[in-house]
Amino acid sequence: MTRIALIQGNPDAATTHFGHALAEAYARAAREAGHEVREIRVAALEFPLLKTQAEWRDAPPAAIAGAQETIAWARHLVFVFPLWLGDMPALLKGFLEQALRPGFALGEGFTRLLKGRSARLVVTMGMPGLAYRFWFRSHSMKSFERNILHFCGISPVHMTYVGLIEQKRGRDKALAKLAALGRKAA
Repeated sequence: MTRIALIQGNPDAATTHFGHALAEAYARAAREAGHEVREIRVAALEFPLLKTQAEWRDAPPAAIAGAQETIAWARHLVFVFPLWLGDMPALLKGFLEQALRPGFALGEGFTRLLKGRSARLVVTMGMPGLAYRFWFRSHSMKSFERNILHFCGISPVHMTYVGLIEQKRGRDKALAKLAALGRKAA
């Protein structure tokens, strides 16, 4: 049994998107396989963007402290979000800056305080996933992996690219893939 934090990074709280369906397929299959799943919906959290280093070193807002509890509890983190302008949405980046603070994710001398956790990035996009991966070389996801997650000690990090999401043709296959990943908690 694995403890999983599923972090829904779509910034649109008003509607559901295909990324929400992917996250639900993963969570449902994980629970059916006996894994524990807690969800964080970034769009539902109230928090300010950080503007100074002093703010980053202060105590986090209550919504972020609750998210940190879920992240600390989890052994596997699953981030589901759309690709916007070649990167994660700004709200997700703002959430990560708030949540992965000194004393929680980073210790003195840049000690990695989240060691022992793994992660999966599930990225939805309008272009073919292979085009993003090979033509654009998935630079932003590699940066997320190396410069954010590995920096905090989270490793290994696996990536799942779900492209052409506006076409209904491949949706069932993508949902089945996420369910299979959820069963394995991988």
